[in-house]
Amino acid sequence: MLRATAIVPAGRWPADSAAGRITLVFEDRFRRRVRMRSDVGIEFLLDLPETRLLEEGDALRLEDGRLIEVRAAAEDLVEIRAPTGANLARYAWHLGNRHLPAAIEADRILIRDDHVIVDMLRRLGAVVRAVRLPFRPEGGAYGQHNHDPSQHHRHGHDRDHDHDHDHDHDHGQHGHRHDH
Repeated sequence: MLRATAIVPAGRWPADSAAGRITLVFEDRFRRRVRMRSDVGIEFLLDLPETRLLEEGDALRLEDGRLIEVRAAAEDLVEIRAPTGANLARYAWHLGNRHLPAAIEADRILIRDDHVIVDMLRRLGAVVRAVRLPFRPEGGAYGQHNHDPSQHHRHGHDRDHDHDHDHDHDHGQHGHRHDH
């Protein structure tokens, strides 16, 4: 099977040179090795050395030199708005505290739908509504989406959780640090 072993970042390849496109939701853009089929039927194996987030406009270089353009598919999201910037920052803090992927813009935050989180945000005063857009969350402080989008953190107590990646951080008042 034909393989794609490299990502050419958006803007670093001639846009008119793509042999095809592949349109993927966020979770399908966060991969290392998976069989794929472009929108025009080109089948290939994505075979990267490590899990990477495929960004809108990136190209996958096939072994035969052809490029497949990556497009972010529209998906069901929740738009979060606030009466003030301070409120929006507060909502972003709560989402970050839960390690949720979020697209943060000047006047709104976009997340994947989660009824528990939506209920919490409404109780905090957020205005939320369902939207259908491509999801392009922030890369995060530790690099380009090092978390698997489907990963769930297991919390034993307020200082103890599993990340499955290399970083350390402080959990506040207890002064306890994790070295993963």
